[in-house]
Amino acid sequence: MVLEQLQTLLHAREDEHLECKEAKKNFHFETLVKYCVALANEGGGRMVLGVTDQLPRKVVGSQACADLERTKAGRIERLHLRIEDQEVQHPDGRVVIFQVPSRPIGMPIHYAGAYWMRGGQDLVPMTPDRLKTIFDEAGPDFSAELCPKASLVDLHSTAIEQFRTRWRQRSGNPALDNLPVEQLLADAELVIDGGVTYAALVLFGTRQALGKYLPQAEVIFEYRSSEASGPAQQREEYRCGFFLFQDDVWTKINLRNDRQHFQSGLFVLDIPTFNERAIREAILNTVSHRDYRLAGSVFVRQYSRRLELVSPGAFPAGVTQDNILWRQAPRNRRIAEAFAKCGLVERSGQGVNLMFEESIKEGKSTPDFTGTDAYQVSITLHGEIHDPQFLRFLEQIGSERLALFTTHDFLVLDLVHREQRLPDALRARLPTLVEQEVIERVGRNRYILSHRFYSFLGKRGVYTRKRGLDRETNKALLLKHIQDNQQEGSKLQELMQVLPALSRDQVQKLLQALKAVGRIYNVGHANAARWYPNPDLSRNCAKK
Repeated sequence: MVLEQLQTLLHAREDEHLECKEAKKNFHFETLVKYCVALANEGGGRMVLGVTDQLPRKVVGSQACADLERTKAGRIERLHLRIEDQEVQHPDGRVVIFQVPSRPIGMPIHYAGAYWMRGGQDLVPMTPDRLKTIFDEAGPDFSAELCPKASLVDLHSTAIEQFRTRWRQRSGNPALDNLPVEQLLADAELVIDGGVTYAALVLFGTRQALGKYLPQAEVIFEYRSSEASGPAQQREEYRCGFFLFQDDVWTKINLRNDRQHFQSGLFVLDIPTFNERAIREAILNTVSHRDYRLAGSVFVRQYSRRLELVSPGAFPAGVTQDNILWRQAPRNRRIAEAFAKCGLVERSGQGVNLMFEESIKEGKSTPDFTGTDAYQVSITLHGEIHDPQFLRFLEQIGSERLALFTTHDFLVLDLVHREQRLPDALRARLPTLVEQEVIERVGRNRYILSHRFYSFLGKRGVYTRKRGLDRETNKALLLKHIQDNQQEGSKLQELMQVLPALSRDQVQKLLQALKAVGRIYNVGHANAARWYPNPDLSRNCAKK
């Protein structure tokens, strides 16, 4: 059967779905990856090695990709795209066939700086109009479309009444209590001209209706006590309207939500492993952003100290792991708007900001999207508290002030605390936090938590070391460079290269401090000055 398929490929013309290469000895791996990207971007197809690319095509055999498992692992690492490999032993030589799936709807695949496609015999970046066509595939909001055969009898009255109650409480409009169901849902744009939208099914549908019209609108909860494979210790399948099960999911998570206790002196911390607000936001996020055109359920997997949520479909067009906090593009806008009406989410339907803020405020790792690829969004919420002392610092800042903090502020605090580099997008918040005495600047591009933090914890010595030791170390580095270049002297420009994190003024102040204690002297002025070690001091050191 495999040989018959190969014979078919030998007689087929090359196009955007078929690429053939002789590759008798080898084939560059990066080039192979780019061709796979191009095929996926064109809707999928086959890449064949070991045959001529011109008709009439013949088998010539290929030694490329000798270790197919290694090749597959490399592709998955780069593309997160599962491509099937097939090795065919033909009488005239070995042939390797790569079966490339299509990219997700509305989502071209990006690799090595471009969205690749075929351009004649070569690979070229996609043109802007072609990219726009693909992005537009996502088209209008699927959740706002009408389900042709569904009617009001397919919606559960209990779910609708929960929605009504929440909307009335959020809006403060008591008139909502007296609206007929059809009018209520029409005002929420969940029913249009008597027709039921897919959003209405997702939010209020009965189990029978979803099984008939939208079976993939299902959330599966699993509890796993360990990383071992096999059946989960508890599994619950929710194939019904969201308003029927949202509280039950949290109840199940909370049953195993142990509290982490920390005590330092009279100060006691009692923090739940799973933050209810962050967990609920994460579940809302998966429901309003998953791609309902794809088969597959949303999975909520609980472990002892983390929660994983996996939903079908990649990030919406234009959203990445790097910009997810700032770019808002709800895939199912009608669902997000319904959530906003009853106060469950902001109008954007994001909620990611809140998840980050709650994690940082509780001394936990920020949400992790590492498992996300072109076919699913994976988010992990960690429950382990890493630094209870940081929580004490936040308590000292006070809840009223924290309520005024932006997501940027929390991210800055988290990165400064962990002594990690601040991205440019966050640096604008530094002056404000310095002014509020939450952080302090100790170098050109370096910040630490404020003196108040270390004083509160009784660690003033740590503060002195973090702030003061750097100055002495910097002076020692300058002195060593000047001593190593004592014959020709050292220019200010060279000395600034020794301490690139410091400004010109900061380096000059360190030089003046060394000069004041007689360690160095200068000849010349301004930019022309050269610095030398004090010869008398050097001789005294030598005698000792």
